[in-house]
Amino acid sequence: MIATNLHLQVIKKGVNMLGETWVQTCERLLERLRRLSEKKDKDRLDIVQSMRFALYALQRSLLGWVNWVNNPDIMASFSLQELEEMNKKITSFVEDFLKYDVEITQIGARKSLEAEKARRKSARRTPEETFYV
Repeated sequence: MIATNLHLQVIKKGVNMLGETWVQTCERLLERLRRLSEKKDKDRLDIVQSMRFALYALQRSLLGWVNWVNNPDIMASFSLQELEEMNKKITSFVEDFLKYDVEITQIGARKSLEAEKARRKSARRTPEETFYV
């Protein structure tokens, strides 16, 4: 029994240290995001770099959340009220993100179609331009 309690203490300490490391890393990511967004005189590459960094930070966070949600020991430590609040915030965030995803995808698809039409139009030759030997 003592060995089991000691084992649980070591696991809890490891989880706590992991949690602290996770929080510290998240704080560094937030600081980097802030610096990228506040940068003056951004060009297109700076903006794309900032979006890539933000999406990779989001991906990292999502993987962490998926690991937590799939771990019954962690989820059991939260009350029903805490779980409801987490679900409410995550669902709201995801709904907003997906709505934005649809909006931007529609704009991107329209721009891609217009660019393809322009390429096809410029590639067409009139009978006067066509010369066969």
